[in-house]
Amino acid sequence: MKQRIRAFGLLHCFSVSLYYGAVRYPLLIATWLISDLLLFVGAFALAYFVRVGWILSSDYSLTEHVIAAAIAAPVFLSSLLTTRTFALTRNQAGIRNGVYIAYACLLGTAAFALAYYFMHRDLFSRLLLIEGFLLACLAIWMWHQGFGQLSRLVLRRNPPVFRALIVGVTRESHRLIETLKRRHSPIVPVAVLDARGTSETSIEGVPVKGRLNKLEDVITQEGITHLIQCADIEQSLNLLSTCRNHGITYLLLPSVLGMVERDERIETLEGQPVTMVNPRERSWMWFFR
Repeated sequence: MKQRIRAFGLLHCFSVSLYYGAVRYPLLIATWLISDLLLFVGAFALAYFVRVGWILSSDYSLTEHVIAAAIAAPVFLSSLLTTRTFALTRNQAGIRNGVYIAYACLLGTAAFALAYYFMHRDLFSRLLLIEGFLLACLAIWMWHQGFGQLSRLVLRRNPPVFRALIVGVTRESHRLIETLKRRHSPIVPVAVLDARGTSETSIEGVPVKGRLNKLEDVITQEGITHLIQCADIEQSLNLLSTCRNHGITYLLLPSVLGMVERDERIETLEGQPVTMVNPRERSWMWFFR
């Protein structure tokens, strides 16, 4: 009887931990979205003082300036959302991410100019638009880098929000687990299974739970949110079906399909997703692929 009560208590504690872990991600995203809106408006408010001076001008109202920035802020944020800047696996320090932020700030600046024109027709200074754009780009890009690192630490905190099951004990799975740990990925490997079995008991500190016959048990016990297949292509249909039944995100390493050059990418062919490997070309051809 005591053992049953203890087991129930442990299960309850684990469920509560997972519950609060799952709440972390929506709270982080909500905080991120709101902070981006405030930073955009704040950048244009700062541009006001940079252009006018550290006074409140009677010729150009700060209140009307901030109202125009607040109207433009949703346009800026929607641009970031459509470029998937807030995606879980996005590298916030990457050059491409910086370009997306600059693009969103440019659209936000255009929306600010349009909003102010409809409200008052004449803009106080064209340089104010440039300064607002540059300040917004700098502030939001730096904030995204800092918040991106902070969110990874929060999401990885025990128990991690996104818990990955690695299928297949191969050189690629060893490399993947090492990379996820080294880069502090929000997706944390918590268990490994192999179709044929292995003598290894752990990989980079991640326990090997046995063969695929334990798949359902491991998913339930570990609260798996992502399954990453690193080998055993013949098991793909079974793994994908299990992921769909449990609401788990399924990921497949290209090496399972024999692609080991790391030059493949996902594209669409008339709306149909395909994996594409281009021949080696000049770097400027990247813009036209």
